[in-house]
Amino acid sequence: MRKLCPNFDREDGLDTVLEVPIPEEMFASKTSNMISWQNMKAWMTSSHPSNMTALFGGRNAEIQLLLGVVGAPLIPIAISYDHELISRNIKDHPIEASMAKYIVKQYTAAVGGEKALNSIESMYAMGKVRMGASEFCSGEKNVKAMKVKNLRSSLQGGEMGGFVLWQKGPELWCLELVVSGCKISAGSDGKVAWRQTPWHHSHASRGPPRPLRRFLQGLDPRSTANLFSNSVCVGEKAINDEDCFILKLEADSSTLKARSSNNVEIIRHTIWGYFSQRTGLLVQLEDSHLLRIKATGNNDNIFWETTMVSLIHDYRTIDGVNIAHSGKTTVSLFRFGENSTGHSRTRMEEVWEIEEVDFNIKGLSMECFLPPGDLKKEEEGCGLVTSSTNPKLPFKIRSASSRISASKVAAIDLDEEDDDHHDDHENFISTSDEDESV
Repeated sequence: MRKLCPNFDREDGLDTVLEVPIPEEMFASKTSNMISWQNMKAWMTSSHPSNMTALFGGRNAEIQLLLGVVGAPLIPIAISYDHELISRNIKDHPIEASMAKYIVKQYTAAVGGEKALNSIESMYAMGKVRMGASEFCSGEKNVKAMKVKNLRSSLQGGEMGGFVLWQKGPELWCLELVVSGCKISAGSDGKVAWRQTPWHHSHASRGPPRPLRRFLQGLDPRSTANLFSNSVCVGEKAINDEDCFILKLEADSSTLKARSSNNVEIIRHTIWGYFSQRTGLLVQLEDSHLLRIKATGNNDNIFWETTMVSLIHDYRTIDGVNIAHSGKTTVSLFRFGENSTGHSRTRMEEVWEIEEVDFNIKGLSMECFLPPGDLKKEEEGCGLVTSSTNPKLPFKIRSASSRISASKVAAIDLDEEDDDHHDDHENFISTSDEDESV
């Protein structure tokens, strides 16, 4: 991962320290998809949608969809760091819940034990990703495949990028993710979770703040244990020839209602964890949510179902804690309604690798997690007021050990999007398959 960018203004000047390191693979190849230092600055500072279209052409809509859906998804339920959740008496619960708590106890021991997990107050992680949309299908019989990206462990093909994660407790976190020069930032200050992309203003997620899904992909065992302590064991399944227990957790009706709006209703959001019977470690994370959008002008409703499945690999011990260092996420986005000709399915994939992990970061204060200045939440918590300006994201940024910028950016989950956001998915489909009308 490259952390420094040459100083283009002065040859004898100091190099620029990148907040989000750039993977070496982006410079090792001479193909047209790979970038160079000469156009990196132009890409990073081109936050206006028209500029992005000029830079990326037909790939612009695809990159928007990848970052909007795969970049910074949240898990369905807020997590509380209650140490009693792990060690409470498992005999006082129904058999399915008691089995789940026993499995969580085994997982806690496998990742390092309660003492090691409770000693972690903050965390930093840096890694690289490879994203790509692999397939699109529309209608009942008309199926057209997009150009399939090769997203195997060799990390060839697709959109390349890097990310930096910071966390201080389950409700204090921030993410900076850059993919092919496009940046998405997200965070939570414990009161509101937000996200921002170059093509949208800052947005706050409806309902209470929730953790970033990336933390549950083997990076934050403590949050994983606390989350699944309230789950139930629903069976067993073999994942890559590894026998696993299946733990299931569903968001309750009050949580779903808090995340819904007048036009968008969250019908369900369920998460499954697959824990190895041999090692006790989490080997697969899956979550699925279904939302209904009330169409304007008619009585038809549009349904969106999103399913994410993450395979988690390469556990390594860092300061006594087992952290997963690689994995692959497959996303299926299904749109349907009463008219079958409007059905569509999009498949996306992401491969990630963790390059650096560190715990108990000194100087990581509350100011590091402040929301962006243009983000305001209405008193009733049902809407969002933003300024008319969208500040350009900085290209020159600081090192990992220095203070994080307070202007963290924000966004909405797919289950919190309005019609304009769904039009983006339609535009992506029409761009990739111009002769297909949706």
